[in-house]
Amino acid sequence: MFSTRSPRPVLTSSVAAAALALLLTGCSQSGGGDSDEEPAIGPVPTLLESRNLAFPLSAYIADDQQLDVLTRAQDALVDQCMQRYGFRYQLQRAPAPAAKHDFSRRYGLSDAAEAARLGYENPRSGSAQKPPQPQLGPNEKLVLNGLEVDPSLPVPKSQEEAEKSDVATTTVGGQKVPAGGCSREASLKLLNPTKDTVESMVVQGFGFDAYARSRKDSRIVKVFKTWSECMGRHGYTVDNPMDQPPGINDANISSPQAIAMAKQDVNCKKETNLVGIWHTVELAYQQRVIEQNAETLDRAKKQLDARLKLAASLVAGA
Repeated sequence: MFSTRSPRPVLTSSVAAAALALLLTGCSQSGGGDSDEEPAIGPVPTLLESRNLAFPLSAYIADDQQLDVLTRAQDALVDQCMQRYGFRYQLQRAPAPAAKHDFSRRYGLSDAAEAARLGYENPRSGSAQKPPQPQLGPNEKLVLNGLEVDPSLPVPKSQEEAEKSDVATTTVGGQKVPAGGCSREASLKLLNPTKDTVESMVVQGFGFDAYARSRKDSRIVKVFKTWSECMGRHGYTVDNPMDQPPGINDANISSPQAIAMAKQDVNCKKETNLVGIWHTVELAYQQRVIEQNAETLDRAKKQLDARLKLAASLVAGA
């Protein structure tokens, strides 16, 4: 309901999961923003809706449409791998509609029309349906997913390493099946081909760090207070615009009560310019992160461009 729409992982994989775990335990280190000094900001624009806001770190992360192409490209790589063993991987995904980064709820509810129509319900929060999975025979399943192994095993983190490693591998029909099977091989080929690959979760970690720091910034603490006072004048006791509103839950998220509160929430954001102030402050933290990690991000951008070019060729040939 209160998703920040921070940049998300490009694809689900064991590699990305490992990177995310690292970031969650040491986000400030990965973000490179070790300074406690609050960054300077320039003029603050008056803003309300956040859906189409621009963020400099978005240039280094796949948007939703690019993510869809990458997902279908990974399916194509899985199929190529499966064919080496005499199997096929059913490609059942249809292209997703064109979409860019959507920051609709980054600073809480801010769309007046949605508030009046849906209360606090987020029309974009539904999970995408997965295509039906075909029934697999034992060998087919082994080729697709690999052996079940101890997750603590030091399996290769890149395709470059995997091609030289026998850790967690097995054989089917006399051919070596890589650790994690074709699904992991496809992920590594597309997302982590070499040891110097900058994983998407590293870049996202920079964004998570900048966002988290902005929430603690004194200018944001101050605007939270003025927003809370505005809500209080209209009979609502709530301190943080990112918290679940008191008395609102999944059962009554679009009730008249929720709609009334949601409309006042948006009105108070407009009155205090909360979105304009927060966006300006977060941009300053993102810019500082970019300056402190320029070399890593430059490499990440070049690798993302190459990854998208490869993905487009794979999708076109599938």
